[in-house]
Amino acid sequence: MIRVLLADDQDLIRLGLRVLLDSEDDLEVVADAADGLHTVTLARQLHPDVVLMDVRMPGIDGIEATRRIVADQNLSATKVIVLTTFEIDEYVFDALRVGASGFLIKDTKPAELLRAIRLVADGDALLSPSVTRRVVREFANQSSRALKPHPQLATLTDREREIVALVAEGLSNEEVAERLVISPATARTHVSRAMVKLGARDRAQLVVFAYQSGLVR
Repeated sequence: MIRVLLADDQDLIRLGLRVLLDSEDDLEVVADAADGLHTVTLARQLHPDVVLMDVRMPGIDGIEATRRIVADQNLSATKVIVLTTFEIDEYVFDALRVGASGFLIKDTKPAELLRAIRLVADGDALLSPSVTRRVVREFANQSSRALKPHPQLATLTDREREIVALVAEGLSNEEVAERLVISPATARTHVSRAMVKLGARDRAQLVVFAYQSGLVR
């Protein structure tokens, strides 16, 4: 059973999400919250598998709530999916930077939302690669965001750097393998090693590190 915590300041949205998720045999809504602080408190009490996090909420916003959840060592197994109103949202890059496992547009179709929750709970990340790529590029390359190479960047092999850059372009392991003419298993191994070396929580954070380090332009 995948245990989900809902965070949104609109009652109707929380109710709609609860009805949708509770109708699935493998999903359970353990609680819901209307503000950021309450969300963090509930996450620490309930240890959900996935938090569906709205960005704009009273008190602390969804970005700060995400940061606090991700930073809590007792919640290392809890994944956060950020819900945003627009594809190009100024908060999305910050959400990924602080550790969100991905994001979804609020008008995402129900089937896609359910699939996303299951993917993230299973350890995958970086939802909607094409949209994620556009958003990260939009904000990571702004002149106001100076490059900040990861301190462990030099520990990556040339092949690992190459693969991290391809992951940041939105490619799956299978697409990376096809591009480099290697097996998907080899691509997966390189991605895993790069994540360990850089201390990336998941593929979404690996993408952020890649853009901040200048591996992708």
